[in-house]
Amino acid sequence: MATGTEPPSTGRGVRATGVHSPSRAAIAPRHLRTDRWWLAPAATAAGLLAFVAYSTWRAFANSDYYAAPYVSPFYSPCLAENCVPMKGGPNWEIFGSWWGLSPALLILIFPLGFRLTCYYYRKAYYRGFWASPPACAVAEPHATYTGETRFPLILQNVHRYFFYTALPVAAILTYDAVLTFRDSSYAWGHAGLGTVIFLVNSVLIWAYTLSCHSCRHIVGGRLKHFSRHPVRYRMWSLVGRLNTRHMVLAWASLVSVAVCDLYVYLLATGTFDDPRIF
Repeated sequence: MATGTEPPSTGRGVRATGVHSPSRAAIAPRHLRTDRWWLAPAATAAGLLAFVAYSTWRAFANSDYYAAPYVSPFYSPCLAENCVPMKGGPNWEIFGSWWGLSPALLILIFPLGFRLTCYYYRKAYYRGFWASPPACAVAEPHATYTGETRFPLILQNVHRYFFYTALPVAAILTYDAVLTFRDSSYAWGHAGLGTVIFLVNSVLIWAYTLSCHSCRHIVGGRLKHFSRHPVRYRMWSLVGRLNTRHMVLAWASLVSVAVCDLYVYLLATGTFDDPRIF
């Protein structure tokens, strides 16, 4: 006699697993959603793939990343001797002549590591690429689930440490934005369209970084009495408001970084000249 809790038979004598395991309700369909639930994970996967393809090309290009006074955020700070000389720019020749690859590969590990382990980006690429799960109320196709308790996903816990590396990166990109108030001859008191683009990117990078869940925990975590720590409570509240927009800021800052790099590339290749504002 059926009880309504027995999982549907596979018809092959194979024990059902996943959503059809004996402990789950006996619902034959994999989901009951009738909307186009697949659009969101598909769009997410397409957006992330586009950025990965573009950033990989630019990181390995090792050219056209500096057009005075603008330097691509993919190459800042430049940590190798094979960097293009940038007057007043972030040239820190930590790696000597033995480094022959693109200098972007030395610095991108930090912002990319921060984003790769970000709570929002985890959700994005887990759904978009691994279908784990593909969407809310849609069962994942995997028979088992271990979360982030095993290698390699247990390494996602280093996110809190990547946050500390993201702070100096944001500061350096802000310094780069300040340097854009020079002209191509390094004279101060000038601004172009690139200045606006770099300033917007700097603001978005800071907003995304400070809206991080790790930042929220650092400024207000482990406090038993907010009333005894009014300053930290105000900081926690501010970060909390930013945190509600973490997804939007994650995408906006990702796009702004790519736009900054593309703008520098177009200037460096002579596609057009930087329009001057003053």
